[in-house]
Amino acid sequence: MLLLRAAAIAAGHRLPLPRRGCSRFAPGNPAAGGRRGAATVLAALLGLGAALAYGERRRRVAQAAQAPPSRRYPRYTREEVGRHRSPQDRVWVTHGTDVFDVTDFVELHPGGAEKLLLAAGGALEPFWALYAVHNQPHVLELLREFKVGELSPDEAPPDPTAAQDPFAGDPPRHPGLRISSRKPFNAETPAELLAERFLTPNELFFTRNHLPVPTVDPGSYRLRVEGPEGRVLSLSLSELRSRFPKHEVTATLQCAGNRRSEMSRVRPVKGLPWDIGAIGTARWGGARLRDVLLHAGFGEERAGEWHVCFEGLDADPGGAPYGASIPYGRAVSPSADVLLAYEMNGEELPRDHGFPVRVVVPGVVGARSVKWLQRVAVSAAESPSHWQRNDYKGFAPCVDWDSVDYSAAPAIQELPVQSAITHPRPGAAVPPGELTVKGYAWSGGGRDVVRVDVSLDGGRSWRVARLVEGERQALGRAWAWKLWELRAPVAAGAELEIVCKAVDGSYNVQPDTVAPIWNLRGVLSNAWHRVRVTVTR
Repeated sequence: MLLLRAAAIAAGHRLPLPRRGCSRFAPGNPAAGGRRGAATVLAALLGLGAALAYGERRRRVAQAAQAPPSRRYPRYTREEVGRHRSPQDRVWVTHGTDVFDVTDFVELHPGGAEKLLLAAGGALEPFWALYAVHNQPHVLELLREFKVGELSPDEAPPDPTAAQDPFAGDPPRHPGLRISSRKPFNAETPAELLAERFLTPNELFFTRNHLPVPTVDPGSYRLRVEGPEGRVLSLSLSELRSRFPKHEVTATLQCAGNRRSEMSRVRPVKGLPWDIGAIGTARWGGARLRDVLLHAGFGEERAGEWHVCFEGLDADPGGAPYGASIPYGRAVSPSADVLLAYEMNGEELPRDHGFPVRVVVPGVVGARSVKWLQRVAVSAAESPSHWQRNDYKGFAPCVDWDSVDYSAAPAIQELPVQSAITHPRPGAAVPPGELTVKGYAWSGGGRDVVRVDVSLDGGRSWRVARLVEGERQALGRAWAWKLWELRAPVAAGAELEIVCKAVDGSYNVQPDTVAPIWNLRGVLSNAWHRVRVTVTR
């Protein structure tokens, strides 16, 4: 029926709205009748293919030949575009340097209004990277009908008071990110997008910053590598790229506090209220840390306990940089794949993710993958940084802020097995029939996920989910997550408690409840993930 409507509109005719179909408006609703024909055509084309697109394109090309010269569009800053994020304020998006008002298309979007609204106020490109159906010429051609302006080449002038704000130099971020704090900036990937693609787009990758983002000149950047014997190696960015073979690793990074919000429902915890989106997977490119250390004169083995410490260029008002460390053995192991990365998903590292160089420690908590790296030091002691010695450690549920002793617990390195449900979302109303459940699963230390179990009744009965193909990973070096899905019939009117739990190659499995693993910092939250939904009648 939608194809018939698209064909009719392309021919200049109108058909009455169907009683059931893609439109979410009820019959007779005047709002539906007021939608532009182009929006309905675009909905049909996006959902059902390109056949009519080229007929529509030929019609418009003919019209364009008789049209007056192209109009001049107003120019807007990204900040101005970002103010249009709801139907009440109009929904604006950008593509390239063009600005579009897609308010009239929101309810007609074949993927659902909620998916389109994730891009509101920002760029379409990272979302189109997730959904390849958009990458066709006719889609962009039809999108142009919604153009209302262009991005200003100079953007808005800086605020004169910005120099007093240490975060004034932070980079722009995509408005689709779910923000936990603005200063410092911390935000997670929208949960519903996590399992849509094996590699997380850079713009939507979760951001964990402890301090203001430093501004680094790549031309004057130097990385200092040093040790106790007085060895010092200084490398420019170009030297790091040219002297050492480029190595690529696909690895998942996860914040220690991912899913902290579930712990806070048991008892209050200290930390950002992360949901399930403080995790992401990217293809990282750079020099092996092992190669750099060997080049600097450090051996493959060292007697006793040694560490490799990292310092970033981000610093607090007193000048203390963010720092962390990993065991020396991991740093020089040829199978640990620790990188000094300068690329992320085939592109230069974004500023929020450590430009120009960051550490990537696969299989280890994200806190050790230090960004904006300025110093690597081989030391007999672990990093003296606050974030190594007095944070990112796990404690028993009985430990509180009056009794905690950070020196009594080791720093988190490898993370436990983890999984979460990304679709459907909590509280959703789903139609009867076949339900698709999606999610991710991952385990630290290079342990592969071998199975994900899913229950629709709170854990009374179980089904095995299908693991979605990603990248082949070597035994003991499964650094990247597994995406999974389950399809199951559900009856009208049912109340479902969907639960998932992952099993890794060492047969580690997630605990069933949060309370026994609760800790005052809300880290290492990996209990069964639970989502309650209702099946409509």
